[in-house]
Amino acid sequence: MESKTRCAWCEKDDLYRDYHDNEWGNPVYDDDKLFEFLVLETFQAGLSWYTILKKRDNFRKAFDFFDYKKIANYNENKVTALLQDAGIIRNQLKIRGTIANAIAFMKVQEEFGSFSNYIWNFTGGKPIENHYKTMKDLPATTPLSDEISKDLKKRGFKFVGSTVVYAHMQATGMVDDHVADCWKRE
Repeated sequence: MESKTRCAWCEKDDLYRDYHDNEWGNPVYDDDKLFEFLVLETFQAGLSWYTILKKRDNFRKAFDFFDYKKIANYNENKVTALLQDAGIIRNQLKIRGTIANAIAFMKVQEEFGSFSNYIWNFTGGKPIENHYKTMKDLPATTPLSDEISKDLKKRGFKFVGSTVVYAHMQATGMVDDHVADCWKRE
């Protein structure tokens, strides 16, 4: 095993380490990828991120590779099929929330030119560099995630409480929460 020092949460196994080393905290400006993380964070609410990562490929297949244009047009037959898919989290409210989020996502794109323009405007287009010493220091929410959550809800998004929004900000690099001794800080 490599001798890199990482954020403590990712030491569970290779799946977590790979996600930490190659994705978590890297700035994402691509709308497709931003939507993917929005879907995954939505389903993660109340569960462990590890559970979602293990099912990520299943989610990709079940949700048409996170194609929000297709998802926005899902009908009751598709909802029923998703509820029977043991490879994903079979939560009807989250499935319906994902459809609502796809619709709201496209409305934001129409208004701002892209979802990326909209979401990154909250940070001035650049990542917020936090400097936490340990994982215990990381917040679950911030005043900014509260603000974004409130705005997303106003725009019709579902399952976007402040904790989900902050996790999305971490995943997409809007905030860099790698702890001080993590190799990603170098």
